[in-house]
Amino acid sequence: MGLPVKDVDAASQWYCKHFAMSEVERLEKPVPTVILQRDGTRIGFAVNGGDPTQDGAAIRVVNIGKIKDELESNGVTIGNWRIDERDGRRFQVFFVVAPDGLCYYFHEPIDAID
Repeated sequence: MGLPVKDVDAASQWYCKHFAMSEVERLEKPVPTVILQRDGTRIGFAVNGGDPTQDGAAIRVVNIGKIKDELESNGVTIGNWRIDERDGRRFQVFFVVAPDGLCYYFHEPIDAID
């Protein structure tokens, strides 16, 4: 995934600090790109001309309450802590809008929450 950003250095610094990710790869061609990783999951950010305010990712997690608390303790603003219903299933969810404008939808099925 190559989510659009205007500055890969700023993206790497923010996501490493606030999402506890680590930089695992950096490319200059075909466009400046940085690959970050956490818990074996990788995500890429690229200066690809896209509009970050119109993009983002849905992230399914385990132990959403712990993730929410961790992000808040790292200075991340959490929005819309709520329960969503889709396809007959219920999900505990929250949103994060990063400084670059990317929006993240964190979700966990209710039946998986302790």
